[in-house]
Amino acid sequence: MKHLIIIIALLITLHVSGQKFSGLANTPPMGWNSWNTFQVNINESMVKAIADVMVSSGMKAAGYEYIVLDDGWMMKERDANGNLVADPLKFPAGMKALADYVHSKGLKFGLYNCAGTKTCAGYPGTRGYEYQDARYYAAIGIDYLKYDWCNTEGINAKEAYTTMSNAIRVAGRPVVFSLCEWGGNQPWLWATAVGHLWRTTGDIINCFDCVKDHGSWKAWGAMQILDQQKNIRQYAGPGHWNDPDMLEVGNGMAVNEDRAHFTMWAMLAAPLMAGNDLRAMNQQTINILTNKEVIAVDQDVMGIQAFQYKVKDSVETWLKPLSNDSWAVCFLNRSAKAQSVTFNWKEKNITDELSKAALNTSVTYKIRNLWTGQPAGNSTAALKATIPAHDVLMLRLDK
Repeated sequence: MKHLIIIIALLITLHVSGQKFSGLANTPPMGWNSWNTFQVNINESMVKAIADVMVSSGMKAAGYEYIVLDDGWMMKERDANGNLVADPLKFPAGMKALADYVHSKGLKFGLYNCAGTKTCAGYPGTRGYEYQDARYYAAIGIDYLKYDWCNTEGINAKEAYTTMSNAIRVAGRPVVFSLCEWGGNQPWLWATAVGHLWRTTGDIINCFDCVKDHGSWKAWGAMQILDQQKNIRQYAGPGHWNDPDMLEVGNGMAVNEDRAHFTMWAMLAAPLMAGNDLRAMNQQTINILTNKEVIAVDQDVMGIQAFQYKVKDSVETWLKPLSNDSWAVCFLNRSAKAQSVTFNWKEKNITDELSKAALNTSVTYKIRNLWTGQPAGNSTAALKATIPAHDVLMLRLDK
């Protein structure tokens, strides 16, 4: 009886507080998601080819590891026992076989569902089936679950995501839990114990600086999403990340805009989930997605999100403390014309109030341009540069 009471008490504690798997996503997750390019038009052969290219293109070597299928992978109805069923026309070998294929490439596999009664595209949602679905995911061997927020009228977000987090834990397979709640219920305030990352905004669109109004909701350009990250940096860190949505690199923006978008996500310590057709990438896209020095800024073990230091003439200066007393510094030109910048490294000490890291005038830092891969002098001389329109200058400062 004593043991039974202890077990019941443990389950009650889990239900109230959430209990995600620890030790996962200690740096921001990196991978690929199907939605931005394919929406529900996904199938087995395409996903296998994406996994193949993730390896052959150098993306796996650069740190990408998750292949995540978004909405549209399942049948429109559950089976007679209430189980989710993979669409046999899209995935004739079934999800277990596909997960095994992805794992055979040294990659990890993820799926999508929704906290509501139906997914955003009208497929079966998880509401009322949380523990049953979690057992299914564990049985087929997923490593990542993206959990959306459509068709959730009358549902409490914290409770719904906590229930699914507990269900994953009880199912027993360690899974990165990605909360896609769009930021409306401020998940950064309560989701650290529940999930490993949480969306902070609505959906991204392949646009540098625009808003697309769909009537009942809006899609945001990269710069609009960036603006919504400035006041929540204190909630991000190892194992719990602010998620400004998936990458649009390779989906139609100019190469300079792709570079700026990728750079700012790295400065934000954001998850790097590619959303393009990897099979059709040109070399410019590959070079952006696999820049290991920029990725190292994103993946820095301190897990500190950058802060905006100042703005002048549409050029934003962002600073990100790194391990070993290093810094990443980014000058982002949001204007439609080239802008000149000057920055005197010796003008004054800069201290990050969150991490207490200091960019000291008494230290001479070696400077490296992370997009050219070349040394750029040191901090004894003031920086003078011209930044093209919708582009960045990204530097790393090391002692």
